[in-house]
Amino acid sequence: MFDGFYKSEFSINDAVGRSVTHVRGGKLLGGNSAFSHTGSYVEDDGEIILEVTSRLHTSDPKYPSLLGSDVSMIHVRGRADGRNYRFEGTSPQVPGAMFRSLMTPLGDDDMPPAGKVGDGGIGDGLYAVQFRMLDGLKDGLNGVMLLKDGRILGGDAFFYYVGAYASADGRWKGEIINQEHTPASSEHLLFSGHEVGIGFAGTCNVEGAELERTALAGKRSLRLRASLKLVCKA
Repeated sequence: MFDGFYKSEFSINDAVGRSVTHVRGGKLLGGNSAFSHTGSYVEDDGEIILEVTSRLHTSDPKYPSLLGSDVSMIHVRGRADGRNYRFEGTSPQVPGAMFRSLMTPLGDDDMPPAGKVGDGGIGDGLYAVQFRMLDGLKDGLNGVMLLKDGRILGGDAFFYYVGAYASADGRWKGEIINQEHTPASSEHLLFSGHEVGIGFAGTCNVEGAELERTALAGKRSLRLRASLKLVCKA
């Protein structure tokens, strides 16, 4: 069964990248520190055919596109390789080049129970998220977050998130567990090597949400602020 939550490692020519990806019911939603990934797939006699659109969600210039464009298309085909899935295909943005991807399952066993979403609550969707440290600390994270039926899945090129939330009347609250899927010591010293727990509360509307809370990274308490912006509805 292809449905699930994955780390994706991909390459084209000499460029490589990573993202998190959730697939279910013929729909793909995911992304990384700079790009959201949305698309669809069909399964045909054990082969999976994927069409994905990659869109820039941040203005930070340190995250260039592997495909040389703020909006790119990817067409791939693949099959299961044990628990993993391997894909090959092309992109019209890089004619003649081969795009390759390996999707590896991520565990979501630690996900807390789903919360309830009532009137005026945050809508189901894929959101671009920015975590910024307070108290003069420089570290932070950009990524994507899928909110669906009171549950949270998300991540970026180094980390993945699982969690749950409840929301109504323009407010939301919940908890997130942030974990590494790829060693991040050279990029994110504060978060690297830790399972980071974040209990949060904040405001929300039809376009996104805000929160400000304390994260626990090992024995260290870190104050942070996060903002979410809707990329597409789920």
